[in-house]
Amino acid sequence: MQFVQKSAALSAALALALTACGQKPESNTAASAPAPAVAAAGDSSVVKIGFAAPLTGPQAHYGKGYQNGVQLAIDDVNETKPTLDGKPVKFELVAEDDMADPKTATQVAEKFVDAKVAGIIGHFNSGCAIPASKIYSDAGLPQIAMATAPAYTAQGFKTTYRSLTSDSQLGSVIGKYTVEKLAAKKIAIIDDRSAYGQGLADEFEKAAKAAGAEIVKREFTSDKETDFTSILTSIKGAKPDVIFYGGTDAQSGPMARQKKRLAIAAPIVSGEMTRSDTFLKLAGPDAEGTIAALAGQPLDLMPGGKDFAARYKAKYGELEIYTPYGYDSTRLMLAAMQAAGSASPAKYLPVLAKIKHSGVTSSNISFDDKGDLQDGSLTVYKVKGGKWEVLETLGGK
Repeated sequence: MQFVQKSAALSAALALALTACGQKPESNTAASAPAPAVAAAGDSSVVKIGFAAPLTGPQAHYGKGYQNGVQLAIDDVNETKPTLDGKPVKFELVAEDDMADPKTATQVAEKFVDAKVAGIIGHFNSGCAIPASKIYSDAGLPQIAMATAPAYTAQGFKTTYRSLTSDSQLGSVIGKYTVEKLAAKKIAIIDDRSAYGQGLADEFEKAAKAAGAEIVKREFTSDKETDFTSILTSIKGAKPDVIFYGGTDAQSGPMARQKKRLAIAAPIVSGEMTRSDTFLKLAGPDAEGTIAALAGQPLDLMPGGKDFAARYKAKYGELEIYTPYGYDSTRLMLAAMQAAGSASPAKYLPVLAKIKHSGVTSSNISFDDKGDLQDGSLTVYKVKGGKWEVLETLGGK
């Protein structure tokens, strides 16, 4: 571990080059990667943890809830007076706003590498996590992202891990569920053309077709659009049983209102980014009947859900849907460092790859050889009486 003291001369004398290692194959090496910054702070040393998500704009509620979960995890570990290799340390969050923009995300990634953080929690969006992951891989920095697009872990980087089920898992399960449990035979699909939205819609379509459904329309919009009148008018003529939307609540909320005005009876079925309180606010009474799938079990059924919710609410207020996953991701990373006795990626990355952790969201969190969660479950919800109610939990152990 490299210790960077306040004295520039001492810092230069102690600088060491570390190599990164791990179990997953990769064509790139990180032999010249900078060591993580560990700065002196009183009687402890500070280990910096990078965090990136949209903290401004229409997706800021996702990012802020995610960040709060990460911060709470860091606070909880710091309260235990952690040590690495017998020396006291303090973990510190370095948060950056990537604005849900891929170009900004790569700039943030480069900034983290220059700052010599010890690891990355984030990015939130698949479209940001994928380009940033190459930069982290080249630098040998472990990354646990919320990103759900299969392409994120399919790159083969040994540094990439995800904290949610992938779109291939969620899309395939909800596609089959829509046909078999909701009895939908004619389906229209809309996606926002983001890595997340299009990827989820693609997986949903494959599963729905395999289950015997007919895709009567496939349309697309953007993650900035709010007027879907023309798309919905076109879909109305096809008389679908359901409309699947791959995208965020910033679009699915207005879409639900416009669908109602056009007297389209088909309910919206969507993924986890629609399963939010923000969607309920944006859609208002027209949210009724909307169905969305979210990774994991309902909060009150998670192993540590009730206690976590009470502690979080006392500090930050109401949880966002991604908050517990941000918390568990951070605890995982810090636990790997503690088990390895080091914040050096070269030492703790192999531990992270094989870790089995009992957290808030699951009592057995572990990764496969690609960095995807093993034995992930998901829960299907429906809006009833203005609230999200559980229909069924699928998969997992």
